[in-house]
Order: sequence, then structure tokens, then C-alpha cells
Amino acid sequence: MKKIIPASLLFSLLFIFSCSDDFTSLAPHSERNVENFYKTPGDIEIAVNGIYDALQGGGTYGTTTEFATGGTGGYWVLTEIRSDNTDQGPDVTGLSLQVAVLNRFEEDALNEIPQGSWIESYQGIARANAVLTRIGDVDFGARQDKDSFIGEALFLRSLFYYNLALLFGNIPMPLTETVSISAQVPAATVFTQLITDLTDAASKLPDVHPSTVGGRATKGAAQTLLARVYLTVGNNSAAETALRAIISSGVFQLVPNYEDLWGPANELNTESIFEVQFKSGLATEGSGYAQAFAADETQVGGFPVNQRNRPTVDMINAYEPGDLRFEASMDTTFLNPTSGARQRYVRKYLSVPAGDQDGDNNWIVFRYADVLLMLAEAIGEGGEAYGLINQLRTRAGLADIEANTAGTFEDKLLQERRVELAFENHRWYDLLRFGKAQEVMQAHSAGATLDTFDDPAFTFTGQLLYAIPQREVDLGLDQN
Repeated sequence: MKKIIPASLLFSLLFIFSCSDDFTSLAPHSERNVENFYKTPGDIEIAVNGIYDALQGGGTYGTTTEFATGGTGGYWVLTEIRSDNTDQGPDVTGLSLQVAVLNRFEEDALNEIPQGSWIESYQGIARANAVLTRIGDVDFGARQDKDSFIGEALFLRSLFYYNLALLFGNIPMPLTETVSISAQVPAATVFTQLITDLTDAASKLPDVHPSTVGGRATKGAAQTLLARVYLTVGNNSAAETALRAIISSGVFQLVPNYEDLWGPANELNTESIFEVQFKSGLATEGSGYAQAFAADETQVGGFPVNQRNRPTVDMINAYEPGDLRFEASMDTTFLNPTSGARQRYVRKYLSVPAGDQDGDNNWIVFRYADVLLMLAEAIGEGGEAYGLINQLRTRAGLADIEANTAGTFEDKLLQERRVELAFENHRWYDLLRFGKAQEVMQAHSAGATLDTFDDPAFTFTGQLLYAIPQREVDLGLDQN
């Protein structure tokens, strides 16, 4: 039986994309009938840029002015704030209340935050499906980038589906340009398709792109997401193969100093595998992370702040004494110039924007440190795995760990992932993949009480998936 989806999700004959050939300028510009488009390689390039544009949305990897003024939230809300890493912050009014109830596992199917991610993720998928459906009929002549565009579309679609499957479970999975979709498929079916698509993408994408188009998906990006999917479904051997291919390529390496990973001046560094691109001064192309996460407007040039994604006390206590990653990741010593109160905030994305919600901070989706930790996960406890972990501990100024170090290998690895990748949207997915979400969040809810740092108290309900948005259920989808 066919099920109908709302207009915002229709894989229709109209879609929004950038009119610019410049990859960094991804602003949606106009709607064009696809029957009059997709005729030239230039059309395809513009359309692929439009898929990247969907990554910037307030419901995906962005913050955007819409979220700041009452629109949707992004993956960072649904993953970091959902986990034991961060909470909503002091504001619990308006849209912030919807974030706060999400943080406390009290949201329902009407909550705008998951709904926004659902809508904007499927908009990105629609754009990818349009490219993949139409590109076969386009003559590229002497141009050599047709395969790359196919690979980019496959990777980006896979990235959207990966997030949707982990957040919502059973979801629709259209793979072609269409105006209707069948019933939902299980997350396991989604992951099986992603393995096929990402394997294909990796075979088509280059190791690197020319410097003039930096920031596009590469073979390493596809292999990294492929390895993550393999780990998610428990195929550690296949994950190991993908991860060793990334390492042996020699394309990526650790940045010597952890603090040099962050800030607009350090974007697209040697450790970065894939970043969502933002650029100030280009009308809605800037990022809003600095204002969303800062403690006070004096830190961001006087522009208003949201104080969201605030590190929990549990997150603060997760760092060992002397860990250099702590001060690069967060600050707990800031004194509010008005109240004098001590505040904590995520520091990784702090910079002074060019204008209100118009910063230059990119969002790092995958980096090489994650590859090393995933390889340790794939091969399991042993000398090589500890060696991979200790590369990161050495950079952080910490002593090595080994089999005799207290704790199980799984717990030690999960701890290293937490402090190395803090506030990068990995924690919630890690807890799910390691089968630790119930245990960790139950303990976190028991320990989260009102204290000098104002951690909000809540009761963990055991809910691991977000509800399918009610508007979709009303139109025929099954609730998870």
C-alpha cells in the first residue's frame, strides 16, 4: 500500500538548490522545473551543491537564524543534548522548552525539534535522489567528474539516512526521484542499503579534490561512514578493512596540537575527513554555533547568545587531570559580567561572527582521530588497539593505558571516544552502538540533580528512539 507524505517531503518535480557554481556559496536561490534542468554537467554540479546546502539546515548540521528565532533544531540537539554530554542550558522558555523536554526524555510526537530534522533530512535526500535519477542521461563529454558527482550524491544521501535510521528507527527509504513512497523499512534494511551505496561511493570518489573545491566528500569520507555502518551492524572485520584503507592512503594525519583543530583558521586541516562548510558574509551561509553555545554576548562581539548545548557536570568530571583536551573543548571558569555567576560552555566552536548568526565555523563530521578509535573498536583489545588509543592520549598529555589499566576494554574505549570527540555529535550514537545507552543514561539521570552548576534533574524513560513526527503519522506512517 502506498503512503502519502506531506509537501515538505515530496520527492517532487521542483527542488531548491544553489544557482552558483561556487561550492562555498550554497544559498538556495530559486525553484526550477527539473524537466528544464539536469541537461548539462554544469546543471548537475549546481544540483550536487544543493545537496551540500541541505547539510547547513537548522534541522541537520546547522544552527541557523531560524533555530535562533524559533525554528528547528539540528542533529547536535538530538545527539549531544540527548546524551550525558550536554543539557539545554538555563533558558527553558519558548522553543528552548522543547529542547529542554527533549533533554529530559519527555518530548512527544509534536515536538518541533525531531520534526525539523526529519523534514530537512528528507529534503537533502530528495535532492540526492534527483541527481542520481537524472545524471545518467547527461553527456559529460570530456569532463572527468561524473563519477565523482555520483559518489558525492551517494555519500550525502547515506549520511542523511544514517542519522535518520539511528534517530527514528523504521523510516521510509526512497532511492529514486518520486512523489510517493512505500511503508517504512527497518533500520537494519537501511544499513544494508548504505553499505551498498557507500561501497559504490568510495569506488567513485577521489582521494582528494583540487584545492579550489575543498570541502567536498572524498573516498576517505565514504570509507569512514562505511566503517561506522559496519560497526553499527556488528561486522567488525569489514569495518577493519575500510579503516585500514583510510590509514594506508596516507591522506590524513593527526594535528599535533588538539587545540589547533578548532576555529575558522584551522578548517580543512590534515585531520579533517569531512566538514559541513559555512561562510560568513554570503546571506544565510554563516554558522551560528558560536552564539548558540556561548555563555555571554561579550564573547561573540555583542551579538545575542542562546547558551544551549551546555556541558553537564558529568561531562566535566569525565576528563582526567591534565587532559589538554579539556580547555580546548569547554570552559568552566567564565564569570558572567552582569551576574558574576560562574558559567560553563562549549568552547570548540567559539569565535566572533561577522554578523548576527553569521560565523565562519565549519562542523567537523568525521576526523582521523575517530578512524583510529574505530579501528581499535573493530580489532578489539590487544596491543595494537591500545597503541591506537594511546596516540590520542599522548597528544592530550596523558599516560598510556593498557590491558592492566582499570576497567573493561569497552569502557576504556568508550571513555576515550567521549573526551576525544566531545560535542561532535558522536556520544549518543556511541552509546547506542555499544549497547550502553540504557545503563549510562539511567546512571546519569540518577546523578543529575540541581547543584551549583544547575544540572537539570530528570528521569530516564528508557526511550532510545524519537517518535515519528505526528504530521507523518497522520498521513499514514507507523509510529515507532
